[in-house]
Parts: sequence; C-alpha cells; structure tokens
Amino acid sequence: MFKVDIHTHILPLDLNSVTGKFKDSRFLKVSPIDVDTAWMEKGGKQFRRISCNCWDHNVRAKECCETDVDMQVLSTVPILFSYWAEASEAYDLSQFLNNHIADIVVDSPEKFIGLGTVPMQDTKLAIREIERCMGDLGMKGIEIGTNINGENLGEQKFRPIFEAAAEMGCAIFVHPWDMMGEDQMQKYWLPWLVGMPAELSRAICSLIFSGVIEQLPNLRITFAHGGGSYPWTMGRIEHGFNVRPDLCAIDNPKPPSEYNGRMYFDSLVHDADALRFLINRFGADSIAMGSDYPFPLGEEKPGELIESMDDLSGDVKKQLLSGTALEWLGMESVD
Repeated sequence: MFKVDIHTHILPLDLNSVTGKFKDSRFLKVSPIDVDTAWMEKGGKQFRRISCNCWDHNVRAKECCETDVDMQVLSTVPILFSYWAEASEAYDLSQFLNNHIADIVVDSPEKFIGLGTVPMQDTKLAIREIERCMGDLGMKGIEIGTNINGENLGEQKFRPIFEAAAEMGCAIFVHPWDMMGEDQMQKYWLPWLVGMPAELSRAICSLIFSGVIEQLPNLRITFAHGGGSYPWTMGRIEHGFNVRPDLCAIDNPKPPSEYNGRMYFDSLVHDADALRFLINRFGADSIAMGSDYPFPLGEEKPGELIESMDDLSGDVKKQLLSGTALEWLGMESVD
C-alpha cells in the first residue's frame, strides 16, 4: 500500500551559516563529528547526536525505500522554532529553514512534501511567512509548537495566524516543544515521556475551549504523537467541562466531544491497543501515519504497527497509511 509519513524532521547541515550570525547562544548550531554524524549544540553544550539522515535527503530517500515509505512530509526539528528569540532573527531563521525544505522538495517532488516554520511570536511576520510558504515555496502547510513562550495557542493574539492558515488552505502540524515543568523533571527523560503528551493535551484543550476549532471549520490541524494524553483523558476533560462550565465554557459553549472528527492525529502511539482506541474514538479518517523519523522515540519501520494489525481491514489500513494524510494536506492524490 502507498505510505505517506506525516511526521519526519530535517535540518540543514549548514545551519551555522545563519545561527552563527546571531548573538544569542540559545540558537541551535551543528558541530560535525565526521561525515556521517554531528552534534546539535545549544548554549555551547552538546544537545543531541544526530546522523546524516537528519540532514541528507538522499540518505533518507534511500531509507524510505528500505522501509517501503513512498513519501515523507518534512518539517523542521522543533528545537529550531526559537519563539523566544527576537522576532526579526526568528523570521530570518524561518526563511532559511523553509528555503532548505523547499529546495529538497523541488529536487525530489516524488518523495517529499514540505511544511514550513514561522515566527509565532510576531503575528504579522508569521502570516507573511505562511503566505510565502504557501505561495512562492509551494508548501502544503506549517509546523508549530504546543505553546508560544508559555502562552497557550488559544490566546487571542494568535487567532489571526489560525485565521490566515484556514483562509489559505494551510495545513497545521502541532508538535510538542518547550515542555511545561521541564525543569522539575530532568531525570529519566521525563520531559519526553511525560511532558510531551501533556503538552499536546494542553494545546488541544486550549484550541477547543477558546473557540478556535469551532470558529474555523476549514482549519486542517493535526496533532503529533497521537494527540498525547488528550484522547485518553477526554472523559475527564468532558466531565470537567460539564460540571464546571463557569470555568471551562466561558469562550465556547460546546463540549470537547463535539470536535471528534474535526481534528487529525498521527498514529505514533507505539501500541496496538492504543491505536485501536484512537481509531474507535476518532475514526480512521482522522488518523495519519507518522513515525517521528529519524529520532529514537519514533517508529523504526514507519507503518509497521498499522500493517501488523490483522483486525484492521484493507480499506482502514489504506486510510491510515495515506488517505488521511492526503486529505489533511489538501491533496486529492499524488501524481
């Protein structure tokens, strides 16, 4: 079956040519170790060791063939969002990253689809870059973080960005970053194991309760990592909405369950029972294959979990492996 992986990350090996111009040490830099590996560095400290499949699209195209992935949707590594930065520098970085992805898509349009990144801390610059991504660069959407410098996505100041995306047919991929409580749980990799799922639920609840999902019915938005903890705590969230409408229903009178089928999720839940639950709750047409390639929390062979589930029909597997992805991206088919 045709397979589209909506959750993959890439960065340019020559990243330092732009981040090296900025004075703030928090901007990410890449320090090569050898031809196949490098360190991602932040604040002068080694942050993560990466392999060449994180920057070389020819290597990842080869690995796609080895794992039977027909197309990858490329988005930047979330640490590069840089929402904390001066807006003009974040804008320059966004343009650099987006040009890099766009060039890869032009080189290999049969293998890659591009998502951009935008400086969410500045509404006007963010909208300007969305326009460039969707127009000049021919991208299908953008990737954004679950919060912007601690502020929730449902805040009124970000509404024009979502309105612009809906109007332009720009798909949005929401990925956790800058996890709340991260400083209090550094041990055992807990920010990634506990913080990321919570961040996604935070983003989803904020967008529902604030009325963004209600007021923008044409907004096509996908949440990474199976929506984090949101699907599994929906009962609690719905109950809280019903018993304390004075706190939860102040900006949108409709309950969270009203939006089942209005949002998308990737399939990256690492467990067959969890994926069945996700399908039963939201429907296969709301779930798209995503692997988090090329990072360790991802699925080593994209789509393997879906393909291994004998209780799923061929039509359901087809929907999960490519149908939902193409719908979310606004693509009827792949030529």
